[in-house]
Amino acid sequence: MFKKLFAVTALSAIATVSYAASAQAANFTYSSGGYRNANVTNQGSFSESVNQQGYETFDFNGSTTLPGNDRVKYSYDGSGRTQVVTLNNKSEMKWAPAAVVAEDNKSQYLQVFEGKKVVIETAKQGDTFNYFGLHLGSLSDGNVLEFFNAGKAVEFDYLDTKGVQKVATTLTFDLLKTLAPTLGYGNQTNGFFEFFSQGFNDNFDKIVISQSNNKGGFETDNHTFRIAKGKYSQAASVPEPSIALGILAVGGSMFVGKRKQQKSAK
Repeated sequence: MFKKLFAVTALSAIATVSYAASAQAANFTYSSGGYRNANVTNQGSFSESVNQQGYETFDFNGSTTLPGNDRVKYSYDGSGRTQVVTLNNKSEMKWAPAAVVAEDNKSQYLQVFEGKKVVIETAKQGDTFNYFGLHLGSLSDGNVLEFFNAGKAVEFDYLDTKGVQKVATTLTFDLLKTLAPTLGYGNQTNGFFEFFSQGFNDNFDKIVISQSNNKGGFETDNHTFRIAKGKYSQAASVPEPSIALGILAVGGSMFVGKRKQQKSAK
């Protein structure tokens, strides 16, 4: 059982999609994320819904293998290197996605290198996701995030940092780094991204996390899902009692820092 959530949405921290979404398009927001527990600030950022009933969360802690259960299935595709970072690997723990106000993330996280993809799917045929949130960072050249519904790519509407409406299918490093609001190790950007379906046509049953080159790895942490059909609505979820609300770091601004140190894939 997750500990009580200690996070609240800071309005200035999230780029909220407030326009009418285009036909058959989902949308997404980005922020600094929140803490799962007020007293634990070194586990990375989490979804505001991490402690609510009806959601599935995987934090990659306690094991070096991919997680999963009877509702969400993780698998590897390809022949490249695979690893969930362990706590005693200090040379790679520094690349863990930085937490809410850039605190060092001391927990295990998912790492994907060139030649390998992590594929996330609904475990039961016919199920779909209508919400997915994940902590991204340290973002580097070659990071790619894709969503599919019955084999077809899902299109996303979003607002850029200037409030301009944009559309994207493949979410690449160039896009994600611009939106991620937190600056972490080596001046690389981090952020918590949340993806929302607007209807049945943009539900998704498959998510692919990959690295397109050998210039680094794709690091993610704290994945949260909602398995449902149709438009996503927080009102459909029932929060656990006595959830304490706290503070989120103000984010949503663009931090594009020059990389001071290059990650290397082994």
